[in-house]
Amino acid sequence: MKIINIHRSIHPGELVHLLQQKLNPLFKEQRHSEILFKTEIKDGIVEISEPGIYEGFLFRIEVKGDELLITRSEHYVDDVNSLTVESILNTIFEELAQDGNVTFVLEG
Repeated sequence: MKIINIHRSIHPGELVHLLQQKLNPLFKEQRHSEILFKTEIKDGIVEISEPGIYEGFLFRIEVKGDELLITRSEHYVDDVNSLTVESILNTIFEELAQDGNVTFVLEG
């Protein structure tokens, strides 16, 4: 799990909306692929998946105030699509953060 602080509060619905707008277009631009990821809220946690290719989730993001608790599926750690999504998420989180300031709280 990785915990980052974006130095501003965000609601899970706001995060889902942002990811729905940006994730797939940025993925298509970077990987030149037509894979479309599904972003939704399940039990209060933002989940990114692609049920046609992957079993279960790729990423889960729990919002706790100004911190994002990011869990990456252990089954797809070395998958190139998952690595690309993680890179895109990092970019989106920088844009979302107050003054572009993202602080790593914990990674492991």
